[in-house]
Amino acid sequence: MHATNFVLRWVLSLAAAALLASCSPSEQHTPTSTADADLASIVVRRERAPLERQLDGTIEAVNQGTVAAQTSGRVAEVLYDVNDFVPAGAVIVRLRATEQRMGLLQAEAALREAAARENEAQARYRRIADMYERKVVPKAMLDEVTATRDAAVSRLAAARAAVESAREGVSYTEIRAPYVGVVTKRHVQVGEAVAPGTPIMSGLSLQYLRVAVDVPQSIVEQVRQIRKAAVYVAGRRIEAVRLTVFPEASPPSNTFRARVELPENAADLYPGMFVKVGFVIGESERLLVPASAIIERAEVTGVYVIDNTGHTSLRQVRLGHRFGDRVEILAGLEAGERVSLDPLAAVKHLATASQARSS
Repeated sequence: MHATNFVLRWVLSLAAAALLASCSPSEQHTPTSTADADLASIVVRRERAPLERQLDGTIEAVNQGTVAAQTSGRVAEVLYDVNDFVPAGAVIVRLRATEQRMGLLQAEAALREAAARENEAQARYRRIADMYERKVVPKAMLDEVTATRDAAVSRLAAARAAVESAREGVSYTEIRAPYVGVVTKRHVQVGEAVAPGTPIMSGLSLQYLRVAVDVPQSIVEQVRQIRKAAVYVAGRRIEAVRLTVFPEASPPSNTFRARVELPENAADLYPGMFVKVGFVIGESERLLVPASAIIERAEVTGVYVIDNTGHTSLRQVRLGHRFGDRVEILAGLEAGERVSLDPLAAVKHLATASQARSS
């Protein structure tokens, strides 16, 4: 057990010494012979990548607003409060529905009466029409029962519409969420009387987000033509699913408002956050390496470089933007150099080689 702990501490100290030795881009770790064939590696090359102009933007919700009452009543129940998650279609507030339900009962009674009168008018019309065919009654009587029948049919249709309207009025006493979202403000209390148009509750949806950005006039044409952008936040690069540039400039700043729509359910993003938005305005050559080849320890970021003789060294690098699973190298590495794709395997090779040399 003591021997195992000693070897583990020795390997960790060796890795720490390698990191400290690489703090200066111009100073390299002392080359150590490794089995190059056992290390998965890649030769880095300059590649064509998008040229971006980064601007500040603010995240906002696509769906946000205030739900208002559509009928009069008194608040009987408030089911959600600020910061609560609300499913789409969920009842958020209930109003007392006594008046609306009484109206529905009256409308249904009127519908039954209208249906009975319409049946009676239809039956009388059929009798008179039969008698008219047999020349028993004059044409004037047929016209009279025809008009009575048509009036009864119209009253029945009006009664049915009244019932639908009354049912709609009852449904208005249950105020529902129009979409999935989070409550941001509650405007009413239990027992408060409301009228049509009274604000009930405000909320927003985190399902669909976008970024509002002011684009300078100097690059707006390139932005309109290429129509590609990405949002940078917390070390991540999120590709925009849609880009909209407004057709007019803001008079005070001569900038054009742009909306950058994000993928559905973008994680860890909330309305009001400031983010960087990179608008593609062309192409440029960049030195890109796989993200798996980068090692980050404390304040040191580097890659393991394998030279032509098979020696491995830790090289400190400065990173740029991320493009999918690859990261731009701004300094510390040159095109044509070979880097290890597995930093952990490179550390093990260093430890093995150092142990063999010391023995």
